[in-house]
Amino acid sequence: MTSNDPARDALAAITGVDAGTSANPSVTVPIDALVSILDVEEAGDDRFLGHNYHAPNGRIFGGQVLAQALAAATKTVGDDRPPHSFHGYFLRPGDPSVPIELAVERLRDGRSFSARRVQAVQHGKPILSMIASFQIPSGGLDHQAPMPEVPRPHELPTIAERLAEAGHRLEDLGPLLRSQPFELRHVQNPLFLTPGPEKIAEQAVWIRPTSPLPAGDLLHAIVLAYVSDYTVLEPTLRAHGLAWATPGMKTASLDHAMWFHRPVSFDEWLLFVEESPSASGARGLGLARIYASDGTLLATVGQEGMFRVPE
Repeated sequence: MTSNDPARDALAAITGVDAGTSANPSVTVPIDALVSILDVEEAGDDRFLGHNYHAPNGRIFGGQVLAQALAAATKTVGDDRPPHSFHGYFLRPGDPSVPIELAVERLRDGRSFSARRVQAVQHGKPILSMIASFQIPSGGLDHQAPMPEVPRPHELPTIAERLAEAGHRLEDLGPLLRSQPFELRHVQNPLFLTPGPEKIAEQAVWIRPTSPLPAGDLLHAIVLAYVSDYTVLEPTLRAHGLAWATPGMKTASLDHAMWFHRPVSFDEWLLFVEESPSASGARGLGLARIYASDGTLLATVGQEGMFRVPE
């Protein structure tokens, strides 16, 4: 599913959002619509149903499936055990026309840790397989990598301003920009349509919800899992002088891992510090450290993606 506007297609592919594709058109606030689909529906016997929010390019956004699988797993664990990590493999493209069946298997409940396996299924076949781990909060060793010095969000152009500078008519992109549940501000030039000026395998992006999230550390962690699939693969593109709109390029997420280091509050700007340490065999690895604006390291993400580029 593509439009005649490469900027619209690239932005929709990155964020999983395209204007007018909400499964519940009565919910008009973008962040409220996102929260509604991440609250997966109970279907009995540790089974849940996930509804599809957006379907750019005719397939379900990977971050949606990750977040719904994590949400389903959390519903089988006590409130005293927040998630501390998950590892998932994308097995097949998701079909936006049918709900996602989420089957949770209780692997272990120990004194401090719990583990769950989640299979996200459509048409009788898994589209994602995930194992998530949960832990009762406890004390212990504590250190973190420092947040780098980068421009603050208010010092950086908005996506609308970036696109306007590139000659795009904002009246054409207005509905898409207004439908976004998150605002992004790239420290380097975004890679929507054109490569960056330098071939470097790193970047930084500030991200925040476009309106306040409901309270709750657990919800904020699930929403952060959703948005963790936004830009983590971009350093691979940047390192090779590519953009999301590169003609003939095919990309797909292969697997995704995330570690929650500290309680998440997503009521403010978060900084995603991203790099790609390696690309080979038509695959690129992306890593991201996610910081609160005060420099607290909240989470780390790793994702490998497939990149097929015409020769």
